[in-house]
Amino acid sequence: MNARVEALCGLDRGEGEEMTRKQVTPGDTFLAQSANVDIRARGESGGVVTALLKFLLESGRVDAALAMGKGRDIFDGVPMVIKDPGKITGISGSIQCAPQLLSRYACKYLSGAKDAKIAIVGVGCDAAALQLMAKKGRINLDNVIFIGLNCRGTAPPIKTKALVNKLCHVDPNNVVKEEISKGNIILETRDHEHRELSIEKLKSERSSRRSNCLRCEIKIPRMAAITCGYWGVTGSDAGRYSFVEVCSTVGADILEAAIKAKAVHAKKPSSKSTELRNNIEKSQLALARRWQKHDFKGPVEKDDYWLRQFSKCIKCLGCVKVCPICVCESCKLTGSDVNWFEPNRYPVSPKFHYTRAAHIASDCTGCGQCEDVCPVEIPLSAFYQQSSKEYRELLEKFDRINSTPPR
Repeated sequence: MNARVEALCGLDRGEGEEMTRKQVTPGDTFLAQSANVDIRARGESGGVVTALLKFLLESGRVDAALAMGKGRDIFDGVPMVIKDPGKITGISGSIQCAPQLLSRYACKYLSGAKDAKIAIVGVGCDAAALQLMAKKGRINLDNVIFIGLNCRGTAPPIKTKALVNKLCHVDPNNVVKEEISKGNIILETRDHEHRELSIEKLKSERSSRRSNCLRCEIKIPRMAAITCGYWGVTGSDAGRYSFVEVCSTVGADILEAAIKAKAVHAKKPSSKSTELRNNIEKSQLALARRWQKHDFKGPVEKDDYWLRQFSKCIKCLGCVKVCPICVCESCKLTGSDVNWFEPNRYPVSPKFHYTRAAHIASDCTGCGQCEDVCPVEIPLSAFYQQSSKEYRELLEKFDRINSTPPR
């Protein structure tokens, strides 16, 4: 944030002081929390996301808010559409086991935001999917306000329950609340007992996060209007504030208006907080590249490995049905004139997945939905993530070759 903006915001008195005047521009960062005590208590890291959604609904800037809410238990994430700002706390708090992309939900069930203005809360793969759906004409981004969440990765519900039992020695069915504070996941049981689990310890358990998330390189979704997360929030502010980055003019307008309406309190982050957040992002990106190196197959082993994997495929087409990229009006992979089965031949030919990889090209978001639904447990996300990355690198090489001036 430059000196002019700092002075206008009343932040020239020192780092970490409360913002008393206003002017927010893209690129600015803040520590922010809800001004509402109840929202702060229900939400995570100060409840700023819930506060922004409530403000957007109350001010008429959106007709509905779409976010992940709690289902049967805290390990069960369910997409929820909220129109009444009085009910917005129903989606407060984080869902570490989010099972699906909200972008696909918005496209399929909310008419792609073509008939209403919608605020959507999601992570990096959601943001990437929305951009690609917009290119295909399936989402109207002019009617979407996307609030991004920093993301280390989501967790498979069944495996997460097993880890809670193993590492915390508690019945996961008795856990009623979870939150992240000071590098720990804190679980609360029905008997009001608390268990803490270090995120660092959890990271050592590969099954604690989806494999596609480990390889993902969109840790802070800056395609959003605003991004929020606890990375970089330290000391007495930890658990009470979110680190907020303004990523667009729309986001700047929303945050400035929310502060003016006293829906949100904001202050300038310290240089230590900013540096810590940057370092966390860098470390997560480095970790993603290490997992890619571990999971992606080399040129010698790649063909044999994937041909063996695809021999298990039963052509249920579940991977197509959940993919946020496969939203074409007329799908060339599932049309009535397409038959991937050949008479009297089993295993079925692997050409379906290679054709699909060419169809997706460089657009795979790495969401892992295909792998989640595969009934024969083919590690599909690794195949499509690697194919997509190699395709992007090939196109970048083409651009470099053709941008070199002739000698």
